Amino acid sequence: MTDAKNLTQLGKHVETPQSPEQAVLETVPFQRGDGPPAIVRFTCPEFTSLCPVTGQPDFAHIVIDYAPDKTLVESKSLKLFMTSFRSHGAFHEECTVMIGRRIVEATKPLWLRVGGYWFPRGGIPIDVFWQTGAPPKDAWLPDTGVAPYRGRG
Repeated sequence: MTDAKNLTQLGKHVETPQSPEQAVLETVPFQRGDGPPAIVRFTCPEFTSLCPVTGQPDFAHIVIDYAPDKTLVESKSLKLFMTSFRSHGAFHEECTVMIGRRIVEATKPLWLRVGGYWFPRGGIPIDVFWQTGAPPKDAWLPDTGVAPYRGRG
C-alpha cells in the first residue's frame, strides 16, 4: 500500500489556492519496476486563466504526459494547482510552461511534455508545447487526442 501519511490535501477539505505560486504539488512514491517506463496522462479540458492585460478569461485544453521515476504527482493537488490559474493573469505561453516546470520540480520525472491548446481570442488559437527532452526509449506515447482547431468550418 502506498504511504500517504505526508499528504495534506487528499481526503481533506482544502480551499483553492489563490495563485499557482501558492499551490502545493504533493507527490507519492512510485515503484517503476523493469521494462519500458510508464506514461501517465492528465487531461484538463476546461483549464482557465486570465489575460494579464484585459483580465478576461482564457480557456485551454491542457494535456500533460510524463514518465514518472520515483514519485507521482498526487492528482488532487494537481487539480488544485490547475484550478489556481483561474485568478492568475499570464499569457498562454507562460501558463503552459509554468505547469510543466512545476510538475518537473515536484516529481523529477524521467520525461514530461505538456500541450496547451488555447481557444481563440481575437480569432487566433494559440497552441503551446513544452517538454523536458527526448521521450524515454521504448515508452508508448499516444497521440494527445486533441484535434487541431478548425473553427466553424
